Amino acid sequence: MALPRPDRRTLLAGIGAVWLAGCGSSSTHDQEDDDVDDRISYGADPSQWVDVREPSGASRGVVVVIHGGFWKAEYGADLGVPLAEDLAGRGWTSANVEYRRVGNGGGFPETLDDIHHALGVLAGMTTGPVVTLGHSAGGHLATWAAARGRFERWAGGVEVTHVVSQAGVVDLRATVEQHLGGDAALAFLGDADAATYEQADPLTQVPLDVPAWLVHARDDDTVPFAQATTYVDAATATGADATLVEVTGGHFGVIDPTADAWAACVAVLDSIA
Repeated sequence: MALPRPDRRTLLAGIGAVWLAGCGSSSTHDQEDDDVDDRISYGADPSQWVDVREPSGASRGVVVVIHGGFWKAEYGADLGVPLAEDLAGRGWTSANVEYRRVGNGGGFPETLDDIHHALGVLAGMTTGPVVTLGHSAGGHLATWAAARGRFERWAGGVEVTHVVSQAGVVDLRATVEQHLGGDAALAFLGDADAATYEQADPLTQVPLDVPAWLVHARDDDTVPFAQATTYVDAATATGADATLVEVTGGHFGVIDPTADAWAACVAVLDSIA
């Protein structure tokens, strides 16, 4: 059963232990929260939906919250709820995305299809910026989303204007080589060849056509800090607008609304609108 809403924020202090222990199942992530203004389905699968929260006044734009969990089915969009709530309180329209993951119909390319179609349902929701903000594997998806239109399979639809990667997995080759997340990238990519990396790997897709911020803690023991520095170095070498934002708080500080690492993410968003 999903945790009651009043306990979500206090849960964050121990969220790292929950993540590593692998608690939960995909069935626990489909309950709609009471404060959601609209749940929009973008497919027939139970994991294909977006929860939209509107601000009380005029919207500053849309922030698309994409949760992490190494693309695994046992981790779901409940991880994004505290951020989505906080963002709506700060004047943003927040869109918390659920998608198929490895173990419930996801992987390459289905998970990428889902992110593309989830963005599609946001068309016309605001005239402001459309920011993808993702944590860990969600950082991979948030960064990928800004480049997806280069490929015929994901052409058209809502364009991303800014990217915020929170401890993002943005170098898939290194992720495979280092066996991160128990070989999670291998499970996500399947039998990958050069064409797979071209379509799925943010580092291969440098430079992006939009600004990107890589928010990452040097003390992250789940996704190495080098993921961010490698990406930013490669991007800036091409003249792309990519900024490294170094924070503290390990892997999970960036998704704790009470942490300084989240405040750094908010500062990035404040610089946009």
